[in-house]
Amino acid sequence: MKQRYIVIHLGGSLVVPHISDDGGMDVPFLKKFRAFLAKELKSGKRFIIIIGGGKTARAYQKVASKVVSIRDWDLDWLGIHATRLNAHFLRTIFEKEAYPVVIDHDPNEEEVAVLKASNKKLFFASGWRPGWSTDYISVRLAEKFGAKDVIIAKDTPFVYTKDPRTNGDAKPIRTISWRDYKKIIPQKWSPGLSTPVDPVATRLAESLRIQAKILQGTNLSNFKKAIDGKPFVGTLIA
Repeated sequence: MKQRYIVIHLGGSLVVPHISDDGGMDVPFLKKFRAFLAKELKSGKRFIIIIGGGKTARAYQKVASKVVSIRDWDLDWLGIHATRLNAHFLRTIFEKEAYPVVIDHDPNEEEVAVLKASNKKLFFASGWRPGWSTDYISVRLAEKFGAKDVIIAKDTPFVYTKDPRTNGDAKPIRTISWRDYKKIIPQKWSPGLSTPVDPVATRLAESLRIQAKILQGTNLSNFKKAIDGKPFVGTLIA
C-alpha cells in the first residue's frame, strides 16, 4: 500500500531570503533540505510541495508599484510567476526524484489520477491564479490528495498574538482553533499579504477540517517530527 501524501507549503523566504547579486538564494539551506528530503523519499514517503514567491515576488510587486499604479490583479500575477520560477528551480534541484511537470493549475480528477498513478513520489506546485494564494493551493491539494493536514514551513516558528516583527510583546501560540485564528489575521486577501495562513486558505481549511502545522522551515529535525506526526515545536491550527 502506498503511503499517504505529505503536503508542505514551503515559504519562498526560505529559498530566497533576500535579494542580492547572487539572486539571494540560501545555498546552505537548499543543500541541507535536498539531503533531508532525499532521505525521507527513500523511506517511502510521498510529498507535494507548494512553494511561495518569497522576496522575489515582493521585490517585483514593490518596484512595479513605485513606477506606476498597479491593480491587485497584476500584482497577483507577478507573485504567481515568482512562485512558478521558484517551483521550477526546486524541481530542477530534485530533477531525479521529482515529477517532471510543476502543478501550475487546479488539476481535475483525471489529472489527479495520473499524478497518483505516477511512480514519482515528489511533486512541486506553484501559484495558479489571482486571488488564490499558495496557502490556499496547499489546502486545495491536501483535499484532492487525501491529506489531513498541511505543514506550513516559514521563516518564523509560530503563529503569534501580534506581528512579532513590529510588536515586542507578541507571544507565541502553541495551539489555536481556526475560529480563533481568524480573529487575529486580516479578513481580506491582498497580494503580498504576509500571515502564517491567509484568510482565503483559512476559510477553506476550516470547512474541510484540515489542520495546519506552522513551523520554522530551517529546523529540519523539528520538520521531521511534524512529517512523522510527532510533537513538534510550532503552532497547530485545527
